[in-house]
Amino acid sequence: LGCDTFFCVPGDYNLVLLDQLLKEPKLRMVNCTNELNAGYAADGYAREKGVACLVVTFTVGGLSAINAVAGSFSSNLSVIVVSGAPNSNDYGTEKVLHHTIGLQGPLANFNQQLACFKEVSCHTTVVTAVESGASRIDAAIYESLRNKKPAYIEMACNIPHLPHPSLEPSRFIPMHLWEPRSNPDSLKAAAEAIAGVLNAAVRPVLLLGTKLRMAGCLTEIVQLADACGYAAAVMPNAKGMFPEDHSSFIGTYWGQVSTPFCCEVVEAADVVLAVGPLFNDYTTVGYSTLLTDEKMVAIDVDEVTICNLTRYSKVFMKELLVSLLASQLKVNGTSLDNHRRMYVPSGLPPTLGDVETPLRTNVLFHHIQHMITPEAILVAETGDSWFNAQKLKLPPGARFHWQMQYGSIGWSVGATLGIALGAQARRTIAFIGDGSFQMTCQEVSSMIRLGLNPIIFLLNNKGYTIEVEIHDGPYNNIQGWDYCKVVEGFATNSSPVHTFKISTEKDLLKVCNELGPSLQGLTDAPVFIEVFLDRDDCSAELLEWGSRVAHASGRPPNPH
Repeated sequence: LGCDTFFCVPGDYNLVLLDQLLKEPKLRMVNCTNELNAGYAADGYAREKGVACLVVTFTVGGLSAINAVAGSFSSNLSVIVVSGAPNSNDYGTEKVLHHTIGLQGPLANFNQQLACFKEVSCHTTVVTAVESGASRIDAAIYESLRNKKPAYIEMACNIPHLPHPSLEPSRFIPMHLWEPRSNPDSLKAAAEAIAGVLNAAVRPVLLLGTKLRMAGCLTEIVQLADACGYAAAVMPNAKGMFPEDHSSFIGTYWGQVSTPFCCEVVEAADVVLAVGPLFNDYTTVGYSTLLTDEKMVAIDVDEVTICNLTRYSKVFMKELLVSLLASQLKVNGTSLDNHRRMYVPSGLPPTLGDVETPLRTNVLFHHIQHMITPEAILVAETGDSWFNAQKLKLPPGARFHWQMQYGSIGWSVGATLGIALGAQARRTIAFIGDGSFQMTCQEVSSMIRLGLNPIIFLLNNKGYTIEVEIHDGPYNNIQGWDYCKVVEGFATNSSPVHTFKISTEKDLLKVCNELGPSLQGLTDAPVFIEVFLDRDDCSAELLEWGSRVAHASGRPPNPH
């Protein structure tokens, strides 16, 4: 499966299971500081490797991790969650056991964690007998890989060490995933109908969404863009899924906070071919975008809707894109020509070069832009990092990760650990706000212990800036930390960390010099850079987006 690492926190119900996993020489154990962080790490690892494994103990461990697993569900990631559980002989009895919620008598059962995980998993199973263990485990893994969602396996603590013929390594064979097939008549009809609408359009535009990754269509969408010649924009949650050096690429479409000149082109199109979109209040800037269903051809993972008139079910994205490539799509560069006529390059930050003045966010990200190499992986935490990182141009090969749908602050620290482990030949660069960092900072110690070398920019603006712009109040203030000292406290003589504090452009340039060209410097340990910023120094995009999302959230109830 390509998964050679499992993330865990030990507990008495999973210790025997962990013993058995450690006997497998091809598996690496990464024990994390808590279950939530372990779940975030598994999420990050799955983004790079396609599948991840998380091992927790019963209830106190699983329910701590479930917030991270819910985020993986929202991001369409295959995370296999394995939880230790009570002895198989205790199931069906009225015994009260530790690590449960203490139900007694006829109400006693161990189903609470299972019930919770059913809401954030595509498949759940309980293993209380070794005879059915292999088939139940295989079914869970298969469904997770097929559906690109987490799966949950609960295993009684007296089962993992038991031998059984079905578990002998000599019997293992590679798992074969069934490839979904479209209804051939529906596929043909959908392709013809879409081609007819697109060929009749005057200014068609290609809009790419996050479900492209779930459907495994990153190659096919580039081929389609090559063939049709339309201007191509990505939705914010699809950044990194389309090459930004492509001749048709015009930027990120995000309503009023889009890349300059991108919104005008997309919303002026008479037909928008939206492939894998996910429209929510965040991606539509509080439902304020001007796209309408009537001028949209929406291709989902297994369904197509044409201009809000015709719907084709059980038509799968990959096959449909191949069919469209084979059809007689006319090349139409009108929208791309419109963009080129109006496009004006962005200017430079006005304080750039004033090396002794307090550092501003736009100057910081101007220099970060020049750090990014084709081998870099960018990780953006929920907050103003979303908007600043969106504006960075990715060179060919560079990757980008964030968690937009679920938006759990603190996600990026654990995710950076998982991403760095899943792609150790690359350099991970994370942008994390101080408020988010306080929630999950302990996992930097795991990065130090494992000798990983991510670069973490800690953006210290004294609070929850994204919440300030949505709805301010004293609850958005946090206690200030000496973040470098906190991180240095995780290090030892044998496991170092590099820390820097920067408050001016001059400080930043010194750090850039130490990192060196192509980020080949300071590769022996994590690099932690605390950046001091003014509390009100945020992007214009966050101000605009925050006010519109706040307006959408503040709508009064509809009259009954």
